[in-house]
Amino acid sequence: MSTESKPPFPPFTRETAQQKVKTAQAAWNSKNPEFVQFAYTPDSIWRNRDTFLQGREQIVDFLTKKWAKEKEYRLRKELFAFTDDKIAVQFWYEWRDEAGQWWRTYGLEDWTFAPNGLMRKRQMSGNDVKIGEADRWFQDGVDVDSVDISEKHW
Repeated sequence: MSTESKPPFPPFTRETAQQKVKTAQAAWNSKNPEFVQFAYTPDSIWRNRDTFLQGREQIVDFLTKKWAKEKEYRLRKELFAFTDDKIAVQFWYEWRDEAGQWWRTYGLEDWTFAPNGLMRKRQMSGNDVKIGEADRWFQDGVDVDSVDISEKHW
């Protein structure tokens, strides 16, 4: 039996759910699949758009390919809702493709946690929108949490 754990643990409060969201945001912004995988149970299941994964090896492979394609990736996650062992997140991220086109991806995630605080299920739905360089929200050197999303045009 694994002794891995990742506090805070369910059941979540608003404060601990918010902590999980911002910890995930920081981990994903590291763009380090080997690091990110340890937030998930060894047998974690994912749906990422039309891709279905199970286990850390598949998570690492998926994230490695994702971040090789999505250059200058910058992500923001916000708590949407929570229950005892579930958290819903809204997110936005920007990235540039190999041709230099900028994109913003909008979406929602549904997370379910094991008692040890590791995520055992992740479901993601997202949409990609082409943007111009001048339309970017997350400029170099700007903390993603300092950008006032409420003032942005949807």
